[in-house]
Amino acid sequence: MGGGGLLGDPGDDRPEDDRPDGDGPRTHGRQDVDGPHTHGRPEGVVVDARGLRCPLPVIRLARAARDAVPGAVLTVVSTDPAARHDVPAWARLRGHTVVASREEPDGALAISVRVGTTA
Repeated sequence: MGGGGLLGDPGDDRPEDDRPDGDGPRTHGRQDVDGPHTHGRPEGVVVDARGLRCPLPVIRLARAARDAVPGAVLTVVSTDPAARHDVPAWARLRGHTVVASREEPDGALAISVRVGTTA
């Protein structure tokens, strides 16, 4: 490895995709949180909570909302049946708005939330 630096240092010659420092390729306004890439979504941030049980889908969504700007749209994808009620309840309590809800081809529920002024 050229540059003689530690992994992720500016002297690291590896392509950005291979660096462990999280400074990989740009996502063009999209960001996946705690899960694999979810394709075909116009939303900015996708929280993949498939396989997680209550309260983890809401906790992961809340974590993403803390870093989001007002007006951003976050989508949580969950296989937990409780998310159908828990996510909208959390959104109301936090001043956010549910803007879409749909079933994914794999049976998971995708709920999109627009972040309000108070995260």
